[in-house]
Amino acid sequence: MSPKIEPLSVPGSWMVTPQQFGDARGVFLESFRGDLLAPHVGHRPDIVQTNLSVSAAGVLRGLHFADVPPSQAKYVTCVSGAVLDVVVDIRVGSPTFGRWESVLLDDADRRAVYVAEGLGHAFLSLADDSAVLYLCTAPYAPGREHGIDPLDPELGIDWPATARDGRPITPVLSDKDRAAPSLAEAREAGLLPDYAATLEFYASLAARSRP
Repeated sequence: MSPKIEPLSVPGSWMVTPQQFGDARGVFLESFRGDLLAPHVGHRPDIVQTNLSVSAAGVLRGLHFADVPPSQAKYVTCVSGAVLDVVVDIRVGSPTFGRWESVLLDDADRRAVYVAEGLGHAFLSLADDSAVLYLCTAPYAPGREHGIDPLDPELGIDWPATARDGRPITPVLSDKDRAAPSLAEAREAGLLPDYAATLEFYASLAARSRP
């Protein structure tokens, strides 16, 4: 019953593919196993808040991140509908700074993505009423939250132009996300996490989790 846990090309992020067991009644799966994720992450994620968003097709949420420490790691899955989930390395000094990777999260494969502290996260809804569940390691704190323009040409994220049902979609952003700075502007303003500082924070989390 153990899920398959695979690292993404952005260090600090993993894709989790659960085993599903179906019969005439429906489907059962383990959607989160902190004990199995811990050896990959370096510590067991301490989930303190759960968020749920429901989005129409074309809604683009992100690109969001929080100050480190404590920031906010996320375990993200789509319980209904479909979204293209994107992780971006925005840690200044990282060897993979600016790299992004996407994973399709939907109600068929029921995959999840773990996003470590200090990384940027966004998703585009590919179906009406897509419900995304986030397990978070820190509560929402407006003063520590920031955003980057998810349509920034420098990032070059390949957002789909077609919904799951084949109809064309155009990204719909909140006023706040639409006004977010580019990656270069956020770096210039000193908003982005420092790579060395995030590594120190990861090490502190690992040390606290050891018996």
